[in-house]
Amino acid sequence: MTRRACRVEGILIVQRRAVTAVLAAAALLVTAGCSSGDDWEPEGGGSASADRSGPAASSSAPASAQAAEETPPAKGSVKVVRTVTEGLKTPWGLAPLPEGGLLVSSRDEGTITRVDEKTGKKTELGAVPGVAPGGEGGLMGLALSPSYASDHMVYAYFTSDSDNRIVRMLYDADKPAGEQLGAPDTVFRGIPKGTNHNGGRIAFGPDKMLYVGTGETYVTELAQDKKSTGGKVLRLTPEGEPAPGNPFGSPVYSYGHRNVQGLAWDSKQRLFASEFGQDTWDELNHIVPGGNYGWPDVEGRSDDSKYRNPVDQWSTDEASPSGIAYAQGSVWMAGLRGKRLWRIPLDGTKESARPQAFLEGDHGRLRTVVSAGGGKLWLVTSETDGRGTPGKGDDKILELRVT
Repeated sequence: MTRRACRVEGILIVQRRAVTAVLAAAALLVTAGCSSGDDWEPEGGGSASADRSGPAASSSAPASAQAAEETPPAKGSVKVVRTVTEGLKTPWGLAPLPEGGLLVSSRDEGTITRVDEKTGKKTELGAVPGVAPGGEGGLMGLALSPSYASDHMVYAYFTSDSDNRIVRMLYDADKPAGEQLGAPDTVFRGIPKGTNHNGGRIAFGPDKMLYVGTGETYVTELAQDKKSTGGKVLRLTPEGEPAPGNPFGSPVYSYGHRNVQGLAWDSKQRLFASEFGQDTWDELNHIVPGGNYGWPDVEGRSDDSKYRNPVDQWSTDEASPSGIAYAQGSVWMAGLRGKRLWRIPLDGTKESARPQAFLEGDHGRLRTVVSAGGGKLWLVTSETDGRGTPGKGDDKILELRVT
């Protein structure tokens, strides 16, 4: 099939030659299976995707379809304990503070707000200078310095007039509200920007290096260009230099990505990333140094061994994934268009390796999920991002208990 579709975050714009061509292409993807070059194994061995040649089974799938599956998804549970706060405008990044409180960014307003996780009280720290919101761009990912206890530095990823960049700012809670952010120090600049596909997630890894998910800004060839920082996972020092041991001696850690918006590590310090597909498959990938994840030549699984296959894949209406977190032996993945929270267990048995969907349609679009420790997650909704249908109280931060 000649690809003539363009999908952005939660929106599908399609021009297809014929329905039969789509079905044929889908069938081809299903039968492609797993690449011999995909060596990811969940805890305990085996392949999480060995039994799943199609999209992840939704908890709301027809009974006949569920009965046809050889292995039902493992039983887990998600309970919404409470609404932590509400009335947020285009929330995107979330960073729990070690002293208590949650920092949340507003994509369109360009501000960072501290939320008291006990009372829900909101205190605006201030606006980040230079943010130029538009489309999917604006103030996005947040991360705390690995030396936050001594330096109180907050890192932020945002879209400026010319590029996407990363800055760090001193957070001084003793100053008046609205004046608690110091002047931004630019750590890294020059990430391509576009109306859409700006990536935006940042996180410090177990190695204390800064990992960055970027998008290819609709210029698909950037994803395979190792000299470009678009369509990549980057790995930087806290000062913004290429991290020691990077595979190409540059900031690039992995490539061939369309739009990475989720980063998380499991208990074995393996890095996982969520990725928006175009009109067929969204992905959860295990990220390895130097790995090529196929875009734009491959969407979803492939039988070409030069590309790494996803751990799992979903039809685009089931996921459109943004943030991910690791808790209780599973990756938890927030779905925008899918309006659900996916659990992807990593313990290695076929039964538990099957993903499971929760909260389907209960809270609308879901943007960010962060581990809160003790079997709890913070979950951020995204109904005010221009693609949702805001209801009373939107947007919100929810506290979940998961198993």
